[in-house]
Amino acid sequence: MTIWTNVKLPPTEAERFRRELAAHEILQSAGASANNLAAGGVDPLLAQADIAFGQPAPGQVVQLPKLRWLQLTTAGYTRYDTREFRDAMRQRGTIVCNASSVYAEPCAQHVLAMMLSLNRRLPMALDNQRGGHKWPYLPLRAESKLLNGQTVLLVGYGAIARRLARLLAPFEMNVVGFKRRPAGDEGAVRLVPIAQLDDWLAKADHIVNILPASAETEEFFHADRFARMKRGAFYYNIGRGSTNDEYALWTALETRTIAAAYIDAFMEEPLPPHHPLWSMPHCFITPHTAGGDANEYDRHVDLFLNNLREFQSGSQNLIDRIM
Repeated sequence: MTIWTNVKLPPTEAERFRRELAAHEILQSAGASANNLAAGGVDPLLAQADIAFGQPAPGQVVQLPKLRWLQLTTAGYTRYDTREFRDAMRQRGTIVCNASSVYAEPCAQHVLAMMLSLNRRLPMALDNQRGGHKWPYLPLRAESKLLNGQTVLLVGYGAIARRLARLLAPFEMNVVGFKRRPAGDEGAVRLVPIAQLDDWLAKADHIVNILPASAETEEFFHADRFARMKRGAFYYNIGRGSTNDEYALWTALETRTIAAAYIDAFMEEPLPPHHPLWSMPHCFITPHTAGGDANEYDRHVDLFLNNLREFQSGSQNLIDRIM
């Protein structure tokens, strides 16, 4: 088979990819990128492919009846999630998979690290170490909390939220997940329609935004929703930056409507150096690194090879299949 890719793998993973696929023809796009969030451009080589691995241009994919399977390298797939694209894939019988299983573990661990650090006042202790070198023994001990018994809302209940819920289980938290249409088979976590989220915001100690980008989620967390949160709440975003109203978030932090925010994704990335969230107390920023880990690309290769074996066997049950 002919496999097209616009993924710029590190040397070790690239060598493994070619070695494992020696029986196939590999077409490497001249526009290959190491940034899997970058949208790929139109590439004439793609027209020759049976399989695509990476981020091909959606408009071009729709025009290529030869393509039988598309393996994306992101958990999110907003630019492919259109009626035109879905209809074309369905009519041709083209399989589309994302990479949720690659990113569920690092994203879930990232949020858990955020939650623990805020509850145990680690950023505040670090600020003191880098600043005044005081000994705030009594206030930091008095402000430190246990996760046990706290309520966390997982807004956008997909692969990442499911993994995070399992990691939180030993802490005996009250975990509530939100999705458009709960199916009732999501396990021990209480699932609620996302339309009811506003009724829960005042009850939550932690609100974790894991929403994808879409017209429906544009600035989903706006001023009214921040105002509904209780004053001691912590807000986290590892979803897409477009789901935050960043001015409303800044205002909520400035007025101490919420206690703190931990943000990994922004509307504009890189976040401009002059952006007010950089200097806002109680706003903690990571540069879209929640999904990263040292073995990220190796895990992408594993996923592709596992799915290739399933595809060659004629199976329709590929990992992370979305279409």
